[in-house]
Amino acid sequence: MSARVGLVTCLIMPEPDPDADLMLELLHSAGVDAQHAAWNDATEDWSAFDLCVIRSTWDYYLDADQFLQWIELAESRTHLENHPEIVRWNIHKRYLTQLESAGLPIVPTVFIDRENELPLEALLDGKGWDDIVIKPAISAGSNETFRFGADAFLQADAFLLRHTPHRDMMIQPYLKSVESGGERSTIFINGSCSHVIEKKPRFQGDDESVSGELPVTDEERDMLGRALELLPEPVMYARLDTMRDGDGSRLISELELIEPSLFLLQSETAQKAFVDAVKNAISR
Repeated sequence: MSARVGLVTCLIMPEPDPDADLMLELLHSAGVDAQHAAWNDATEDWSAFDLCVIRSTWDYYLDADQFLQWIELAESRTHLENHPEIVRWNIHKRYLTQLESAGLPIVPTVFIDRENELPLEALLDGKGWDDIVIKPAISAGSNETFRFGADAFLQADAFLLRHTPHRDMMIQPYLKSVESGGERSTIFINGSCSHVIEKKPRFQGDDESVSGELPVTDEERDMLGRALELLPEPVMYARLDTMRDGDGSRLISELELIEPSLFLLQSETAQKAFVDAVKNAISR
């Protein structure tokens, strides 16, 4: 009997996954018995799968504690990729501070713990930021991600006060370079970088707009490699999002290790790498 593989999704998708059908088609063509399975489906028997690959669990941020409980459950009943320790490490964006401590350049970030009562002016004291992005420290997609110019800092303050009683938040400067060069995503699958895509800036309510396949630069490959060396476990897949600051330096905005879009539609190399990664995980 062939191994059964679950591609983990969620019961109510906040947006369509362009790669969902393609992943099944690729795996079925390679002789892999794969199906979608929702992490928050209480009727799902996770022990029925030999391998579960987290893909479009795009609502996990709505109840991160429940999601982590599911991770623990799945860990006890099947083989999970990426590894549960990777999920726990990556779920809160504070991991960015670990990348920075290791010498990797990140987009400057101020983290605000829940129940913080400091006003925005105090949080940004000395930063010189007059155009900012605020979002939750545990989130997915563009959920509750908003840009505030200097003339809207009163609204930004109110936005923070609305959220900080319940969740950790983060503030970053808005980097205008994304309007011309976009945010670049470097895709890593099965041990190597496959391709890059460019994304336009996206805030809550926006649709995602992405380019076709682009080559990986040496700089991007090096940055991603250095970041992956810091992880507690190897990964099947990863996505490094970067953008340029005012002087042209490349900065890390996110290292996505839980449920990143891998943009398989854009790259046949990535499609083959994904199938090989699943087969390798099955054989282990």
